[in-house]
Amino acid sequence: KNPENYSFAGLSGEQAEELKGLISEKKRLENEIRKLEEMPKVYAGRFVEPGDTFRLHRGDPMMEREQVHPGGIVSLASLPLDLPESTPEQERRLALAEWIASEENPLTARVIVNRVWHYHFGKGLVKTPSEFGNLGVEPSHPELLDYLAKRFVDEGWSLKKLHKWILMSQTYRQSSRPREDGLSVDAGTKLLWRYPPHRLEAEPIRDSILAISGNLDLSMGGPGYEVFEPNDNYVHVYEPKRSFGPEEWRRMVYQFKPRMEQDQTFGVFDCPDAALPTPKRTRSTTPLQALNLLNSPFILQQCGILSQRLVEDAGADVSDQIELAFKLAFGRSPCDTELTSAEALVNQYGLPIFCRAMFNAYEFLYVN
Repeated sequence: KNPENYSFAGLSGEQAEELKGLISEKKRLENEIRKLEEMPKVYAGRFVEPGDTFRLHRGDPMMEREQVHPGGIVSLASLPLDLPESTPEQERRLALAEWIASEENPLTARVIVNRVWHYHFGKGLVKTPSEFGNLGVEPSHPELLDYLAKRFVDEGWSLKKLHKWILMSQTYRQSSRPREDGLSVDAGTKLLWRYPPHRLEAEPIRDSILAISGNLDLSMGGPGYEVFEPNDNYVHVYEPKRSFGPEEWRRMVYQFKPRMEQDQTFGVFDCPDAALPTPKRTRSTTPLQALNLLNSPFILQQCGILSQRLVEDAGADVSDQIELAFKLAFGRSPCDTELTSAEALVNQYGLPIFCRAMFNAYEFLYVN
């Protein structure tokens, strides 16, 4: 508080002046403390050299048996990793990295290629991305997997080139429209006779909504953003935010994700728990997904912003606004039937309702 907000009744003039000075000094010290609290934080730790490792009989830490030394995996005997027992930790790490990325190691490149293929097609050439052994599923196209893995290694393990090969392939660029002859033989699209349609994950759905409304922040690096209200409770309670601003409009990859908690709008789109490794996400269809894309505070806000963008960029003509909305959301112009239906919707309920319908459209949510 400021000194003038205090009552000095009953004090002599000298006492009042002294008290005012103490109050001013208290305020100055509080400001100094606040500045100290806002200083950058540095994480520091004290590290000790790890001790020897022993085989534990029946897993009991009190029943140590013979000492275990660094080495390779016995099942990959063709690619040994022989290290002297006295090898320091730095050299062990380097040897392990070189062993993993060795051209003689057939597993690493195949796993990487399969995961990249999985991200582009919705499922990998091997449907079990973390299991290439006897418990996994056999590759649907083993020759293709081997070819891409070898080419990937020969080209210097370049992920950029790997993405380019896949995205420019005829397999990726083909239509996803079904054909009777194809469905009768391979209804699950295992043989890749068409591009397998699949729903976008939560992250690209959210980022696409922000991009269409003109709000997506593409800046890279720096701190992430929160979708929960900050609090200093001893037991941390995660209260979802009800309003969002530019600081929350970054790509979803920058979202802070607490364990056991989900984004209130997009968590229902099968976002995995941050505490668990999830090589392959589940794909569910629930009423909550549609309800969140219709009624959540984030969606309502972005629909309002998109409506303003359509008016500002396309003018007052409703058909021009709808034309622009289709190009932004679907990359095409509406057909006559779509234009007529959309005009009726806008004229009766307004642009924000039309934008909510666009964000819930199959064509917007699915990769075809």
